[in-house]
This record gives sequence, structure tokens and C-alpha cells, in this order.
Amino acid sequence: MAAVCCGLLLTGPAVATAAASPAAHAQAQAQAQAQHEERGRGTLVSAEKLYTLATPRAVAAELRAAGFDDDTVEHGVVAYRLVYRTLDAYGRPTTASGLFTLPLHSEARLRAVSFAHGTGSHKDDSPSMRRGGFVSAPVIAHAAAGTAGVAPDYLGMGTGPGLHPWMDIASETTASLDMLRAARAFAPRTGHVLERDVMVTGFSQGASAALGLGRALEAGADRWFRLGALAPVSGAYDFGGAELPALLDGRLEPKSSVLYAAYTLVAFNRLHHIYDRPGEVFRAPYDRTVEALFDGAHTGEQLMRGTPDALDELLTEHGREVLAHPTGPLATALRTTDAVCTDWAPRAPVRLYMATGDEQAATANTEHCRAALLRNGVNAPVVDLGEADHHGSRHLGSNVAATSAIVRWFGEWDRR
Repeated sequence: MAAVCCGLLLTGPAVATAAASPAAHAQAQAQAQAQHEERGRGTLVSAEKLYTLATPRAVAAELRAAGFDDDTVEHGVVAYRLVYRTLDAYGRPTTASGLFTLPLHSEARLRAVSFAHGTGSHKDDSPSMRRGGFVSAPVIAHAAAGTAGVAPDYLGMGTGPGLHPWMDIASETTASLDMLRAARAFAPRTGHVLERDVMVTGFSQGASAALGLGRALEAGADRWFRLGALAPVSGAYDFGGAELPALLDGRLEPKSSVLYAAYTLVAFNRLHHIYDRPGEVFRAPYDRTVEALFDGAHTGEQLMRGTPDALDELLTEHGREVLAHPTGPLATALRTTDAVCTDWAPRAPVRLYMATGDEQAATANTEHCRAALLRNGVNAPVVDLGEADHHGSRHLGSNVAATSAIVRWFGEWDRR
């Protein structure tokens, strides 16, 4: 699994409503724009320079140390942590942080690339908190190729207050959009201006977050930014129909399945109330400890040590039933979660990236997403990255392999 740092691929709960129509999305985004203007969403609170990789050679070394390719590096990079105003999962004002990377010795006008990262268990498992790590390498790679890298840490991650509403697509979308707004506000201080078209990508958890952001941009959620192209990687787009069944029947790696099942129940329950007591869904002794493991203060290593190796040791019969046959608030939330590919038709180009034999994200997710988009009149090619590997994980390896491929694909727009 993202061992613990950042490979989880679930798409998790959004607001507990049925999947909305495109017209309803447009109305919702118009309301969101009004809220943005009224409540200062995207307002920059602070900016801190984190580090400078002064030469392409220094960037290449940084990427190689993180296990990424350096074949698209053209510039040195400077990195900043931005803190900005946004909304929490209940629509209340809060703050969030993110990583903003810029190419050195580049043009003043830059295209932005928004990258949504995979899951982490600790607040520090986020782009602005991990230099040269798995979560920050893609953002550095995009900047090194001559674009502005914009990566939200998500709510409750990085320096953001409170618990992370894991896999809540609604708040992932607002956090991503407001990070773009903060980056646009800060860019002139560095002598740059961000262009209107945004290239959007994301890995694992971030794949659905990327689709949420792309959907919002095409619905007119922002008066400046618009979607240029969309490239999600290894997501669980059909969480209820493809991912949960594969997780429960043993088709996915056992320890990852344990961690995903635990986080799914804990995170969904925080927003949608699917159980009253942990003992209803978790066996002893985990019923007394599992919820605390997902408080943002426990490391991936602690999470690994604090959970069993098999689902039957973690879940009660009722807990398994909740995931196998969702009802009530969970079923409602899953209908919204699974709508990231089904309830809109992107006008911008889309490519779906995946890896053969992914042990965490069932490849049926990508197949179902492509089929749903095709039904809506969108031909989204699937790019199979083959048997990509990173520290023994094809899931993590897909992020590594996809990064260079997506940098090159996005770069085609600048040559047109």
C-alpha cells in the first residue's frame, strides 16, 4: 500500500446526496462562486519559501532519490508552502495548505498543473510537508518541465486544522480549486502570471479528486480558470461497484485491504454516521484503537503495526455486511462518490492511466470509468503503464511511471 504514506486509492464519501445532473452541478457551482466572493475562498493567508533546487541537475537528483525519472527536467525549481482560506466538509470557513512549485529562468506566463496526491495517514504525508518524497515529486517534475505545479495538501493535512475528511470529493474539490486561486494570487509576487487553462492530474485518492476539480472547472466554478486537460491515475472511480467487492473477496493485497476497509468505515462514519459504536463493525481489540489511528498524528508504520493482516480479524460480520451491501447513508454517499465518471461529459481531452496487476486499485475501476465516459459521448483512452513497480507495489509504481508520461502529454499543449 502506499505504505503507509500515500498510495491509498479509495474515492470515499462526498456529500450525502444522490448523483446530481449537469444542470444541478452548474447551479451548485454558481452558488459556490457566490460563496467564494462572499467568504474569501482562495484568499492567501501566508506564503513560505521551502527550498530551491537551483539547477536542472539538482532537480534530477531530487527526483531520482524519490524513485522518479528525470527525463523531462529542463529547469531548476523553487518551492513554496501556501496557506489559504477555504471551506470544510460542512461548508464552514477554514484554512488549508499546499505546495506551489515554479520553474526557474522561465517565461513570465505559466500554465498551471494541479496535482492531487494519494492518501497518507499522517498530516505530514502531504506535498508541502515532504521534500523530495513520493507525494511531492510529481509537483516538482511538472515545474521542472516549465509549468507551475499546484498541489493541495487537502483539508486536515499539512498545516490544516482538524481531521482529514478522507475521500470526501466535495471538499477535495473545494480545497483544490481554492489552492489554485491562492496560487494565482501569489504568482505575481514571483514575477509570474498563471494562464487560464489548467492541466489537472491526480493519483489514487487524488484521481477522483482530479475528476472532481475538472468537473467543477467545466461547470464554471471559477471565473478565471478553465480545464485544459485531465489525466487521473489509478483511481477507484467505481468504489461501490468495483473496488469494495475486490477488496472484500481477496482480489487485492490483504494488508492494503485491511487498511482501506478500516479507513473507509472510520472516515465515512465521521461524515455520514454509519455505525454508533466501533464494536459494531470492528472486532476486539481493534474496536478500541482503530479510530484513533486515523487522527492525522499516527504514522503509516504505526498504522501497519496497529492493524491485523486479514480482514476477518478486523471486521465483525456486520462490518463486512456494511461494506458488501451498503444501505442508508453509506449507499447514498457511494452514489455520489461513484458519479465522478458518470454524471458529466468532459469537453477537455481526458486520458486514464493505470497499471497492469495493480494490487490496490482494481483495474475494473478504470474500465468502468472509461465505459461511463463513453456512454456520455467522451472517448477517454486508457494508458496502460504495464507492470510498473515502486518498492514492490505496482500501484505506487503507476504514479512514478505516469508522472513522466503526463508531463510529456501536457507539454504537447505548449507546442501547439
